[in-house]
Amino acid sequence: MFGWESAGDRFKLNGRAVAGLTRSGANRPDGWLTHLSTPDLEETLEQVALSGGTCLSHPADAHGGRRAIVADPAGAVIGLWEPADFAGAQAGGEPGTMSWPELLTDDPSAAALFYGSAFGWLLRHDFGVGEWLNQAHDAIAGLASGYRGAWWRAAFQVEDIEATAELCERLGGALIAEPAEAGLSEFAELRDPFGARFTVAAPVHHPVELTVSLGSLGGLPAFE
Repeated sequence: MFGWESAGDRFKLNGRAVAGLTRSGANRPDGWLTHLSTPDLEETLEQVALSGGTCLSHPADAHGGRRAIVADPAGAVIGLWEPADFAGAQAGGEPGTMSWPELLTDDPSAAALFYGSAFGWLLRHDFGVGEWLNQAHDAIAGLASGYRGAWWRAAFQVEDIEATAELCERLGGALIAEPAEAGLSEFAELRDPFGARFTVAAPVHHPVELTVSLGSLGGLPAFE
């Protein structure tokens, strides 16, 4: 699908780690699990609990760091990662890499309160979609409302949505949701042959029209 190479518990793209692979368990459902990096796992878990979240698996050593799994008050599951010698994804912003983690929820107000309290995130709305910012005002995740339940959706960047959907079906997967535009990207939801759902995304390139008119100040052109 993405040109990845399998390297033990990681997937790599041109030698750079872009995703992980592990067994599912009682506290970790099948499918893709988004992780957030934290410098202090215990402190973050304490803040999650104080904000109304639940710890599903306590801190445990992993390849390159320590992890825990938590759920927000609506049940959306997310991982926490405290790096040791492995910070996380080593590539981004290109086809075959993680594109944009997004929380789907039917209660965006409650979600904004929880993630703001637990992680210090700020919520803003641009291009008709919700977007979370961290304390440095960098965009880090999206928020989409109008769904039944709550879950984190992993999206991977591709060059061509339609071609990727066709490839997925040829490889034994399925197209779950037809391509649709949201903000500045086009999304399609897919399912792999083992039942794990994921999203692929590609930037939408809208043509920009420039118009030139003559202004009244000395006949200089005015650009719009």
